[in-house]
Amino acid sequence: MIAFRTGRKIPASAELHAVGVCSGGDAQRPDGLDWGVLDGRGFEANPGQVEIVSGQDRPIAVVGLGPADKVTAAVIRRAAASLARSAKRMKRITVSILDAVPDSVDRAEALRALAEGMTLGAYSYGDFKSEHKPNKLENVHVIGPGGRAVTEALEQGQRVAEAVCFVRDLVNEPGGSLTPIRFAELAEEMAEREGLEITVLDLDAIREAELGGLLGVNRGSDQPPRFVEVSYAPDPEAECRGSVALVGKGITFDSGGLSIKTGTGMMTMKCDMSGGAAVLGVMAAIAAVAPPVKVTGYVPMTDNMLGGDATRPGDVLTMANGKTVEVLNTDAEGRLVLADALSLACRAEPDAIVDLATLTGACMVALGPKVAGLMGNNEAWVDQLADAAERTGERVWRLPLPDDYKAQLDSPVADMKNIGGPHGGALTAGLFLSNFVEEGIPWAHLDIAGPAFTDAEDGETTKGGTGFGVRMLLDALVNFEPPSASEDD
Repeated sequence: MIAFRTGRKIPASAELHAVGVCSGGDAQRPDGLDWGVLDGRGFEANPGQVEIVSGQDRPIAVVGLGPADKVTAAVIRRAAASLARSAKRMKRITVSILDAVPDSVDRAEALRALAEGMTLGAYSYGDFKSEHKPNKLENVHVIGPGGRAVTEALEQGQRVAEAVCFVRDLVNEPGGSLTPIRFAELAEEMAEREGLEITVLDLDAIREAELGGLLGVNRGSDQPPRFVEVSYAPDPEAECRGSVALVGKGITFDSGGLSIKTGTGMMTMKCDMSGGAAVLGVMAAIAAVAPPVKVTGYVPMTDNMLGGDATRPGDVLTMANGKTVEVLNTDAEGRLVLADALSLACRAEPDAIVDLATLTGACMVALGPKVAGLMGNNEAWVDQLADAAERTGERVWRLPLPDDYKAQLDSPVADMKNIGGPHGGALTAGLFLSNFVEEGIPWAHLDIAGPAFTDAEDGETTKGGTGFGVRMLLDALVNFEPPSASEDD
């Protein structure tokens, strides 16, 4: 874990000093740098571009921020992550990157982004490597004025980033190791550490609760399921603007069930619990950001396997709210466990619900690997989430829920089917979930099938699990305003 400190002078122990540079003809070039060398290396101060050159007392990392009028928190986050990777062999560095940031960028926001970027850029997963070589960075000394506000901004940025890293660890762990039981145990450890209330339902309790979707998906597994409910309440003396339910898909490995995936399609299916992990990540950092709302997370946990009594195509399951579903594709299992979780969340009558799930390949076809699909039944609530995504740099694109597409889910033997037609799969999946949201409760659905996992390093994102959704949801909770039911689409 990186320790962040502040001060006006560069300590003698610093192994590297980092300075920020904006691009463009009007950008100032800091004195004391060999610009001939930098120009020769093609340094153009693009966002996240880093070059290390010789300095008088120690090497200097020159960090690009792009055009000054386009510097944002997202740019600072990306640049800080690139710096953390470039300095991975050093333990102690100093940074004065923010000296180049224009005054139009809020200082506290810039400090949070700096801490987030450094922490996320230094992340690596090596639990199963015999010779793991993690990033050595231990101490980051931020040059500039200090004080309580500065310290709090750095600490909050670090806590949020550590929560994202917690999610990345969960997603990166293989499904044979991260069983539903272990997933739930890690949730309990997190809740105890953060002082949160948590309830874990075992198989008997899940049966008693009649969570037919979770039980149906779990039928082919040797691993018993779990259902986690974890809650945060703001300070009783503080303002409380209402309550929000977070629902996350927790499929610890998805083989597709009897509708089995291809070998290639299974290779990264340990990531199918990314939505559930993101919910736990939000809860891991929620005390650090202290949103003025009550927040409850719901995570159904199971793998989706092909055991002797696995759910068969054509079977009918009864969900927690009593609605019946004809399962025609056992690889459309995430929506079945989410149906139960949404039903339970509605019983608490929250002011808003948002669910996250690596739900459909169709969403990746539509939006690619870096953008999540956002849809819902309430324009004001969807707007709040879209605004939070814009502020935190976690990209979403709004998708519709066409009412006339609901007919694709009609079943001759049950209340509905679990799949629609051959096209628009992300939309019919969202429409399926809408059947388990009580009328009048604002709800949004995030299909994170693309951005939850990546094969390429990019900015603050590293290969593997990304932790997508944590920063966006925390921001949305901090800025939450109860949406009116009259604002439904």
